[in-house]
Amino acid sequence: MLSQASAQALTRLRAYAPPPTTYNKLPLTRRAAVLILLFPDRHGELKVVLTMRAATLRNYAGQAALPGGKADTLDEKPFETARREAYEEIGLPTTDTKLPPGFRVEHLCELPANLAKTELGVRPCVAFLCPSATPASTGTQSAADVEEKMIPRLDPKEVAAVFTAPFAQFLQKEWTRNEPGPVNGKGGRHSWYRGTWTDWHESRWRMHNFYIPKPPPSASALRRNPSHSQASQTPRSQDQPEGDDPRPEPTVFEDLQNFRVFGMTARILVDAARVAYGEEPEFEHNSHFGDEEMLERLLKVGRLSEVRKKGEELNREVLEKAMKETSKI
Repeated sequence: MLSQASAQALTRLRAYAPPPTTYNKLPLTRRAAVLILLFPDRHGELKVVLTMRAATLRNYAGQAALPGGKADTLDEKPFETARREAYEEIGLPTTDTKLPPGFRVEHLCELPANLAKTELGVRPCVAFLCPSATPASTGTQSAADVEEKMIPRLDPKEVAAVFTAPFAQFLQKEWTRNEPGPVNGKGGRHSWYRGTWTDWHESRWRMHNFYIPKPPPSASALRRNPSHSQASQTPRSQDQPEGDDPRPEPTVFEDLQNFRVFGMTARILVDAARVAYGEEPEFEHNSHFGDEEMLERLLKVGRLSEVRKKGEELNREVLEKAMKETSKI
């Protein structure tokens, strides 16, 4: 059965009504969506599905991410985009009729769109993987059943691994779970959370870093694609916040002790947990949800056009200019 906290979290997510979005004003090439797929563990607590992107990808290679990608058509709704991409990346069927018996995916809500470094408007879609008959309970399916049956394969071109994390933990400053927490290279304890402030989007910007314990190779929570053992090493520009970088981390996959979730993915998870549990995180954070205002400003100054110009880069100067010009309107 779901814990009381999990049941209440799902109720809040179902009731959440996002503010008006700029997503529908964006051209097709600027639209993307990600899936925050929740399911209950054996204790009735919610967990979320994450991936490690393949080292060969053009954008965000070798980084932790939520399943998702760009829209195919203007008529495709964000949740449809997220479901289609989740099928391509982790094998989650796009329709409930193709799920194993006793399962369905409930679309709970959508969150305000986020602005990616690649100049995409990213719409987070929250869903709950639950038994088809009683969405308020876990039925007889165990956490192992969920992770074994619902993540049956990977796309080797896009995903190096699939793993899960405790959803409520994204509001905590310290590791609070009973199972072993993050470890360092010497087997000692590693911080669950590290954060820093930086200047971005014409404001002070909180960058979150979460360190999720890497499951042992035999754990059902981890599906590793052996063809992706190393992310290429490319220096990161100093003019962008850590974690929202389209280039990979220079880390050998097998040597990872923890999976680092950071940048836009971390921020989306923090915001989703804030909505779900009706609480603010224990660490410092930006109070606003998403980047709807900044997306609107960029649209007004003609920045987010259908075709991205060669050499065009979303940097601090561009954001400052959009802020100044739209403040005069």
